[in-house]
Amino acid sequence: MTVPEPKDAQGPRVPSPQAASAGGKDPLDAATAATRSLQGLSTELTARVPQLLEAMRSVGTGLELHSTLDRICETAAELADARYAAIGVVDEEGDGLSDFVTYGVGEETARLIGRRPDGHRGLLGALIHDPAPVRLADLTSDPRFAGFPPGHPPMRTFLGVPIRVQGEIFGNLYLAEKNGGGEFNDYDLHMVRVLATEAGIAIGNARLYEAARQRERWIDGSVAVTTALLSGQDADEALSVVAEQARRLADADAGIVMLPAGEGGLEIAAVASDQPVTALLGMVLPAQSPVAASLLAGEPVFITDASADPRVVTGLSERYGPSMMLPLHSGGRVLGALATPRRHGARQFSEAERTLATQFASQAALALIMAEAQRDRERLAVYEDRDRIARDLHDLVIQRLFATGMMLEGAQRKSVVPAVQDGVGKAVDELDVTIQEIRTAIFALQQGPAEAPSGLRTRVLREINMAAVPLGFRPGHRFVGPVDSTVGELTGKNLIAALREALSNAFRHADASRIEVVVDATVTLPDGSGGVRLTVADDGVGIPAGGRRSGLRNLARRAESLGGSSVCGPGIGEGGQGTTVSWEAPR
Repeated sequence: MTVPEPKDAQGPRVPSPQAASAGGKDPLDAATAATRSLQGLSTELTARVPQLLEAMRSVGTGLELHSTLDRICETAAELADARYAAIGVVDEEGDGLSDFVTYGVGEETARLIGRRPDGHRGLLGALIHDPAPVRLADLTSDPRFAGFPPGHPPMRTFLGVPIRVQGEIFGNLYLAEKNGGGEFNDYDLHMVRVLATEAGIAIGNARLYEAARQRERWIDGSVAVTTALLSGQDADEALSVVAEQARRLADADAGIVMLPAGEGGLEIAAVASDQPVTALLGMVLPAQSPVAASLLAGEPVFITDASADPRVVTGLSERYGPSMMLPLHSGGRVLGALATPRRHGARQFSEAERTLATQFASQAALALIMAEAQRDRERLAVYEDRDRIARDLHDLVIQRLFATGMMLEGAQRKSVVPAVQDGVGKAVDELDVTIQEIRTAIFALQQGPAEAPSGLRTRVLREINMAAVPLGFRPGHRFVGPVDSTVGELTGKNLIAALREALSNAFRHADASRIEVVVDATVTLPDGSGGVRLTVADDGVGIPAGGRRSGLRNLARRAESLGGSSVCGPGIGEGGQGTTVSWEAPR
């Protein structure tokens, strides 16, 4: 039975001797101090509620994932008055970081630091496996601290809070170096935890939006590939279309199509890349390679780092890192394989990207089979038509010519005029020659037509038709001069690649309602030589002052490699709104 402590006559509680001896401090005083501390914290939190609400509003603005992460970092730094902020995105395996977004670290500092943390060690790695709030007065004294890389700015105070999306750990929000030299306090921790909760909701929405957009892009890409392949181009062009679309959709450095080689391996038949990779064409992935065996068996192969994987052929491993290698199979038939490698050190392919790419490869294989069947039907129709013409020539024309010749010979024998006999004899000889020529034509018709490559005009129209699917409208076009007969094969291929890049840029960035394409083969270059000029003009939003220009640089590199040039100017919208890309090279 517990005996209550005695009270004085006024009623207040009298401390027991034990309480008095335990440090000589009244528990009531301690409780009062704690209450005042909580009241102070509550007052401070209440005073900063408008700032917190504004921060939450800012975090919830927009749906693009990476922009959302950037905004969360900046908002958290302002909320906690921190110099630096970062978000480490936990990878799908849960043992490292797939992305690392920073605030407060300039481009030059980031370049000096080099590779971003992967989360496999140190304090960041510990927080991945134990996602709980961490507040440190000096992170360098923490036993989990593994040191800073060269060029890293000094940091001491530290605050880390986990971000959860739909109950699962998405990553951690890190803050470092509180301005003014102080430490992060309880108020900072409470505010950042509230912000992290809102950030989890915003990230969840952004991920759903990003996944929907990603699926839409891959579906549009599959439609574009199917449309292009069924438009009647030759086999080489078909493979190039598949490679280019796969490279663009997977955000890879290259798209590579491999076909079964005679010795049982896989031979590189088409490559799409902004870098010079023509040396890869014809390279063979040997039959004894486990990668080739898996692909030919219809199984995808996902490689973390091609430069360190002994299964990959040397020509691919020297320059690439994360890679997807997917079989092109449909209906139990393996046509080849599709590879989409990223540069060394780039982020890994996500599970969603792997699934979408595998589906794209199956759709591309089906489109290739359909295109092949369509070409077979078209060839069969041509063969049947040529066979009909040959029969008609043989059964009708030759027979009539032969009968006419016999009639002329009879008339020649009856005539007594030497001049008439000579004239009729010459006519009979001409008929015999004609009959022989027709028989030669019949033989050629029965042999079947030779496959003729598509002209530049046809390929340009094919690219325009393919771009019409994602654009939602068909760009206008005009040809000037003898495009097919004067433009060489090398310039033609680069012009098609430049057109594809320009139309892709217009679709992704211009938000245009009108695009005009002009191919002019009558251009005279500054050195006096004949050239060809490609002009792609739109009425879109134009090029922003700080916008990315990687696509324009690619166009310029292509032109300069041929001795030409590429420039940009005003568009065709009202008042010059939009962009005009003018690409020219020697014919």
